Amino acid sequence: MNHLEQQLHYPLGDSLPASGASLELAPGIKWIRMALPFALDHINLWLLRDEMDDPNAPGARLQGWTVVDCCISRDESRAQWEAIFASQLDGLPILRVIVTHMHPDHIGLAYWLCQRWTTASHVCRLWISSTDYHAARIGSQSTTGFGGDSAARFFASHGLVDPESVEKIRGRSGYYPSMVPEVPASFCRLMDGKVIRIGAHGERRDWRCISGYGHAPEHIALYCDDLKLLISGDMVLPRISTNVSVYDMEPEADALTLFLASIDKFLPLHPDTLTLPSHGKPFKGLHTRIAQLQAHHRDRLAEVVQACTQAPCSAADILPVMFRRQLDLHQTTFAMGEALAHLHALWFQGQLQRLLGADGIYRFSVA
Repeated sequence: MNHLEQQLHYPLGDSLPASGASLELAPGIKWIRMALPFALDHINLWLLRDEMDDPNAPGARLQGWTVVDCCISRDESRAQWEAIFASQLDGLPILRVIVTHMHPDHIGLAYWLCQRWTTASHVCRLWISSTDYHAARIGSQSTTGFGGDSAARFFASHGLVDPESVEKIRGRSGYYPSMVPEVPASFCRLMDGKVIRIGAHGERRDWRCISGYGHAPEHIALYCDDLKLLISGDMVLPRISTNVSVYDMEPEADALTLFLASIDKFLPLHPDTLTLPSHGKPFKGLHTRIAQLQAHHRDRLAEVVQACTQAPCSAADILPVMFRRQLDLHQTTFAMGEALAHLHALWFQGQLQRLLGADGIYRFSVA
């Protein structure tokens, strides 16, 4: 545990859900942890006991569960879900699937889950922000930001010109659809301030949607004031800083400014809130973690300004400034996006200026 983590409190200690099992965090709220084939090797998913109107019987209620986030589409993930269905649902169905945002580890199996639990009398529907729904639809049919010709040209224009890397990025045109092959044909829209009633047997509680930007197009976190619980998705993680990137689909985004403003929206929440993150362990100390993240990015911005003071820098030039470890190609694409997010924040603030060189590469220098 690093010194920043030591400032947080983990009520469950080192306890983790076993594969195919869950841990109950509160009555009717279960934590699932599924494996990912990446350096970030897991994702947390949540089961919330729920009930919904029975369309075939006026006044009757269907009993079941709401799922929050899904994991990527692959056989291992489906097998983990089948184990959950067999042992963790008390014989009840999945009634709806809430997805915090469009990244593959969150939405990859949404189509499969919705199809798996839709019956003649009840449609298991996807609930997600409109922006992320449509971004996922586009991504599952092509690719955005993660590979292909557009991404290769974009990264090259910001200094990643190594021929081998460029060719590998160009060849990753199927990266997103390989993990999100399809998304449901319809959805229920989540948006900032929307309140969803979740629960069963007289324990139905309000969960308020809190939108966030910079990490995904329109990320939705869920907060229950009665329980002092925040399902933070990727917006607030306890151990690592959330990836905040600029990609080819929105090449002049100010993602970092949006992200920092978004996490401050959690400051009015109760100081004793239990935060349920998508990666890492449930923790208390939300306000402390937000202050840590703000300080982290202030430090990175200062380092970027210092580098650009010494000489004009492309995003590729900033990589060794911000990331002092060896990066593989997968990590490099995220790192390039993150370097650009910091450069753009300073550019939009007027601290840096951007010029396109004769070699076709954008470089930033002190204004």
